[in-house]
This record gives sequence, structure tokens and C-alpha cells, in this order.
Amino acid sequence: MTLRRRTGGFGAAILVAGLLLSASPAAAQASGPASGVVSSSRDQCLAATRISQTPPALDKLQSEAAWELTRGAGITVAVVDSGVAPNPHLDDAIIAGVNLVPDGTDGIGRTDVYGHGTVIAGQIAARLIPKSGVQGLAPEVRILPVRVYAGDSDQQVEAGFGPNTARMAEGIRIATDRGAQIINVSMSTTEKNAALADAVAYARDRGSLVVASAGNRDSTSAVEENGSDGTRYPAGFSGAIGVAAANDAGVVTSASIRGSHVALAAPGQNIASAWPQGGDCAVATDAPATSYAAAYVSAAAALVAAAHPDETPAQWAYRLEATAVRAQPDTRSNSSGWGIVQPYDAIVLVPGSGLRGPKSPFPGAASTPQPTQTPEAVAVVVGPGPDAAAITLATGIGVGGLIVLGAIGALAVLVSRRREETEPRRPAPTGRGLYGDAPAD
Repeated sequence: MTLRRRTGGFGAAILVAGLLLSASPAAAQASGPASGVVSSSRDQCLAATRISQTPPALDKLQSEAAWELTRGAGITVAVVDSGVAPNPHLDDAIIAGVNLVPDGTDGIGRTDVYGHGTVIAGQIAARLIPKSGVQGLAPEVRILPVRVYAGDSDQQVEAGFGPNTARMAEGIRIATDRGAQIINVSMSTTEKNAALADAVAYARDRGSLVVASAGNRDSTSAVEENGSDGTRYPAGFSGAIGVAAANDAGVVTSASIRGSHVALAAPGQNIASAWPQGGDCAVATDAPATSYAAAYVSAAAALVAAAHPDETPAQWAYRLEATAVRAQPDTRSNSSGWGIVQPYDAIVLVPGSGLRGPKSPFPGAASTPQPTQTPEAVAVVVGPGPDAAAITLATGIGVGGLIVLGAIGALAVLVSRRREETEPRRPAPTGRGLYGDAPAD
């Protein structure tokens, strides 16, 4: 297995994305561990670097509307990744984690020489700091760092510090045992590994939801290099949500691996987040990356879990999938799954048998009443039938009722309009709503 790092300029892409960097020279690019696309080099995004604008993805993910209901307080999200470095955006978010990489660094997962895990954590939980607009989608959750690899250079891989399925599986189990309700795994492998499958099942059975990247066409930094479509793991195991990446236009491009393991999509391009040196950085400016899309779905899942703490991981996942934006309400696709996640809609969803889309895990929500006996034959009557008198009486009562209801309705409208004049309105969700118009894949 050979994992390589790519470099190149990306200053112009930041301008296109409308991200304003201060105290930072034109940055270089390097691939992320599961992304296969770009992230800023460690020596260019500095402690003083600040991105003044709000991450573009937050507007597409109904953040303001969702935050009126919850900001994720009380939820722990595990970041099974390259560690989470100290950063002022995250200082109040991180709890003591674990380091499974035997490279002599700290034992609580706070070393991140690669940068990837810190970006993921920032997308999920970054708190606002002076002069920066960077913020996570679930800015009150706790982050549990679970360090399972150090990097993807040839030297790190040869030393045994690169990505591998054994530490990935162990990391999921530890995250579960440490009480993480949501477990972000922005990594992928083509191997249907039994230990990894058992780890996902272990998490599911104990109340944790695994969110994993669906994989990228450029797989130079995956566990193994394979750019063909097909199932990736742990995304493909029961109990996990596989996430594809959408570009700035909301389209899941060919950069994401396609397959039956894709359940949802989220923004994965031009990501503004925290960086290990202590500042901000923009990543994935060339193409969308499923690593970063998975982070936003993990944050959305955390918001849902905070709003519905008594529900199961399967029910949280259903809320996210049923309300995702897609062109065809009844159909998932191998490219974007059930569509682009919309956390506000997922939170306020009232599960019921009339909803279209994925199969519901809520008791009785998707059931159709079955006849308890053989029904009588239907009689087609021409002219007044045996129920004519009863129908006439019911019609008269119904017309009278409609007149009364109309008067009540008019009064209600008048009262409502007067109330709206004196009470502030809650801003409408900025997403596209249930089954909104989704761009074609």
C-alpha cells in the first residue's frame, strides 16, 4: 500500500469561494486521508489566519433554523481520525480522548500532525472566536478525539502509522464505550472486514450512530487505492450512514464513489474550518471530498440526537434520510443516496405512515392496516340508493358546519395578522425543505 501527498496552489480558489483570509499567504494543497483532494499545507495556514466569513455550507444546511431548536448540547461526537490539535475554536469542545497510534505522542488524541481530524472536528463543533466567522454545524457538542493514524506519507505507512482497518475498528469500539452518540469515521476501505463490521454493530446495539465517508475517486489516501465504484466500508455496514460529497452547486459529482452504501450527501467543497496551527484554513477547494461531507452529516445527526435523545440511532438516521433534499421522493440513488441532508427538517419531522422515502423504523409508522375479515362487495347505485336520506341529512349538517367554520377561520386570520404585527417572526429555514428541488446528479 502506497499513500501519496499532492501539492499545488489554491489562492485563487479561495477568492472564488468568497473566503477572506487574513494573516495568511497564498496556501498550498495536500491530500487528506480519506479525501483524495486538497487541504491547505501546514506551513501556510498559521495561528493568526482567520476566515472572516461564515462557512458557505452552513447556509445550505438550515443552520440558523436548526439552532433555534438545539445547538447540540449534551451530545458527544467521536472523531475517529488523525487526532484533534489544540485550536481556540475547539478548546471548549474537546474532552480527553485516546491515541491508538504507537508513535510516542500524547495519549489523549490531542496530537494532529496531519491536520485532517482537526478540520473534521471544526466542521462539527467549532465555537466562534474573535475576527473569525468559522463555526461548526453543532457548536455545542463535545468532541471525543480517537486518533487511529498519524498520516499517509510513505514513511508513516511503512512505520505502521498509516490508516488501517484494525485501528479503525478498535476506535469505533472505544468511542462507543466512551459514550459517543455519534461516531464520525471519515475513512474508507474496499475490504468487507469482519472486525470492522462487528465494531459498527457493537456501536449500533449500544446506541451509537456511525457516520462514514463513501469514498473518493481519487483514492491515493484511502486505506487502499481503488478508484472504481462499489461499496466502501464502514459506510456499507448496517448501522452506518454512508455519505457522498456535493459541490458548491449542490451536485454530487463523479469525485465521489457511487454504490449501494451511499445513504446521504452533504456539502464537501470549499470547507472553512479549524487548523492544527491554531488558526483557520480552507480545504477541498479543487473538488468535493466525502471526508468533509461526512463531518457535516455527523453534526446534523448530533443536532437530531440532541432534539430526540430518547430515539434510537436507526430513528435518527431515518429522520435525516427521509427529509433529505432529492428530486424523486420515493427513490434513493447510488450517487447521492436519499439526497442532501437538511437537519432542521429532520428535527421537526413527525414520523407517520404517509411519508415517502426510506423504510421507517418507528413503530407502526410505515404499516398499512389490514382487513380483519373479507369485505363486502361494493354496490354501484344509479339514482337514490338505500342511504339517500342519511346522505341528505349529513349534507345539510355539513353545509351548516362549513358556514360556522368559515366564520371562525376568518376571525382566526384577523387575530393572527394582528399578532404578527406585534411579534417578531422566526426566520424561515434556509434549506430547500422536504423533498425540495435537488439538482440532478
